[in-house]
Amino acid sequence: MKVVKNAQELPSACAFVPTMGALHAGHGSLFTVASQYSDDVVASIYVNPLQFENKEDLEKYPRTPERDIELAEEYGVTHLWFPTYEEIYPEGFPTLTAGPIAALYEGSSRPGHFDGVVTVVRRLFDLVKPKVAIFGEKDFQQLALIREIAAEVEIVAAPIIRENDGLAMSSRNVRLDPKGRIAAKIISQALRDSESEGELRSILASEPALTVDYADYIDEKTFLAPTEESEFTRAIVAGWINGIRLLDNMAVKSEKK
Repeated sequence: MKVVKNAQELPSACAFVPTMGALHAGHGSLFTVASQYSDDVVASIYVNPLQFENKEDLEKYPRTPERDIELAEEYGVTHLWFPTYEEIYPEGFPTLTAGPIAALYEGSSRPGHFDGVVTVVRRLFDLVKPKVAIFGEKDFQQLALIREIAAEVEIVAAPIIRENDGLAMSSRNVRLDPKGRIAAKIISQALRDSESEGELRSILASEPALTVDYADYIDEKTFLAPTEESEFTRAIVAGWINGIRLLDNMAVKSEKK
């Protein structure tokens, strides 16, 4: 594996996995998917300040570069890129505004977050010029918005990777204390066991350590309430434990609509 500091060292038409580091097996699964599309698997590690509305969250975001290099190589990354702020955001760079879906759910709770996401992804695509990019379904709303700005790049959605108790893998999980870590499994349990939006919320409410931001059933395309015309429905959840924001989602079986 080659560790690079400049996008000009990267192979063209690669399979690309952008990350913010603190890599874990969930990222590893994205690298594995990427290797199915190209012999050149490029991963980037860049903690993007534009998508943090809270400076304290940016400062606390876990950074483990040495471990990241080990894990990236273990999972078959061929080129690991650590871009600088100046490379991503040169003077006068254009910022983007995410689409209407960005005003809902995560966008409502984190103003400006998705503008930062689509801006950095657009910049990364312009610099890397990949033929395919892989994103996890855990950040389902982010995935939908990236599809809107990536006409020239094939976007592949990879399934959520979970811990043994069902918790969706996330770099933020390491910030949970032991009791919070146990409490967090209620999220995947609720998604798995509920058969209606009301039941989803009821199960989540049974865990006092969890403060729910939203827990809804949505149409996967519109992010609005499902209708009889909805082809696919998804349950989405976000909330806080120990002050740590956790996200998860799961496809809803047709008979549960």
